[in-house]
Amino acid sequence: MASWMFKSLLAIGALSVVLAGCSDSKNEMDHSKMNMEGTQQAPKETTDTKTVKPAVLTGKGIDLTASVSNQEIAPGKTLPVWTFNNSVPGPQIRVKQGDTVKINLKNQLPEPVTIHWHGVPVPNAMDGIPGVTQNAVQPGQSFTYEFKADVPGTYWYHSHQDSVNQLDRGLYGSFVVEGNNEDKADRDYTLMLDEWMSSGEMSGMNMSGGKMSGMDHSMMNMGHDMSMYDLYTINGKSGSLVDQLPVKQGDKVRIRLINAGYLSHQIHLHGHEYKVISADGQPINNPGILKDNVISIAPGERYDIEFVANNPGKWLIEDHGGNTAVKGMKATIVYEGAATGSDKANESEKLAAVDISRYGQAGKATFTLGQKYTLEYTMNLNTEMKNGDMVYTINGKTFPKTEPINVKKGDTIKVRLVNNSKTDDHPMHLHGHFFQVLSKNGKPLEGSPLIKDTLNLKPGEEYVVAFEADNEGNWMFHCHDLHHASSGMVTELKYTDYKADFVADPHAGNKPE
Repeated sequence: MASWMFKSLLAIGALSVVLAGCSDSKNEMDHSKMNMEGTQQAPKETTDTKTVKPAVLTGKGIDLTASVSNQEIAPGKTLPVWTFNNSVPGPQIRVKQGDTVKINLKNQLPEPVTIHWHGVPVPNAMDGIPGVTQNAVQPGQSFTYEFKADVPGTYWYHSHQDSVNQLDRGLYGSFVVEGNNEDKADRDYTLMLDEWMSSGEMSGMNMSGGKMSGMDHSMMNMGHDMSMYDLYTINGKSGSLVDQLPVKQGDKVRIRLINAGYLSHQIHLHGHEYKVISADGQPINNPGILKDNVISIAPGERYDIEFVANNPGKWLIEDHGGNTAVKGMKATIVYEGAATGSDKANESEKLAAVDISRYGQAGKATFTLGQKYTLEYTMNLNTEMKNGDMVYTINGKTFPKTEPINVKKGDTIKVRLVNNSKTDDHPMHLHGHFFQVLSKNGKPLEGSPLIKDTLNLKPGEEYVVAFEADNEGNWMFHCHDLHHASSGMVTELKYTDYKADFVADPHAGNKPE
């Protein structure tokens, strides 16, 4: 089910769709037999513009069409991609708190597809999980997602059908819910981070045009090697193709960082003091001033930073690391009317990462470590060899044999997450809910109450989180390194008092991981 594919980044600021007018309105294909340059026959048209076109709002909502195309990812490197509205990333969807969102998905791909609204607490039927909340949308068919955007924040959307492959090909975009009482920035940019494969061979299988022809993760008997991702991108572009970010002196600038890839990135803003104002879209209480720290952002996570443009010139926001691919993941902040001199890249410099568990100021929180909970549950995460295959387990089991977390509406749940893997990070994502992080490695959080939906555990780390069962349905809880999810690291949060109307079609080719 899993397969190594190339990925991409999305980012947009002003190119967005405001749904003001919508307020309160109401054949399975085997990857092991596919060749992107053969079977799929990407069209001659290329999506080589540097900016992302906004979705078109009509009286019937927003149309998102999934289709095959080509896109120039790096200078001179055009790859076959799968797109929403003929671009990677797809158009940013920007709505206001309280808006009713209506999205019409049209599938022009050769495979089934869905859309998951990552981090958005949607009704269960709108979560986009094939075989769990809906049947995958077949080629030539459509599906309409409709929900109310109640919680402000920075989110994103992506396919959840065979997602390790489909997201890797480019099927994602950003989703922003503006708060009714939000303090607006003068400039608001979104940077989606991702990784792609340009070429190479592995395990005797040829990669052509950024994709391994005929490779399916479910057929892999090798370790979890991420070195094949050799192009890092911002908003689907690498190196000189990345759009500049214009500012004026005195502007308050907000940058929304979204990791759509499968690797963590260490993002550094040059030349300015800044604050991290939200994590996974949820506000940080009284964030402190930072300078020359990196923000470590894991797969599926989002961090919003804010700074005042008070240092005229050209300044980088870049990834830091020891491999050459990080050189492509940088954007230039350009002051209008400033001199032509430019900041120098220094992506190999080692800087301290922001410890989000100690950042900001303590404040009113919903949960405490010592209170009584309806249910306490432990998730031991591990990397194991079973029957000659590398698998990723929860309490020694792989999905669908993992034990679900069974709850009733109104229950309070405390979950202890432990990463027993020796070398693998596990960014764990809970659908349909936010959780409060209570402790890290046995120590209570010292900073702001930390509310997230995706939490990265490095090898040996242990976190305790808590949440209320306040959104009925059947929900996934999985690692957002989707190679790990597709190889077993998935469980479900199941409301035992919930009865879904959905019936899975055994012929739909549903692949929820």
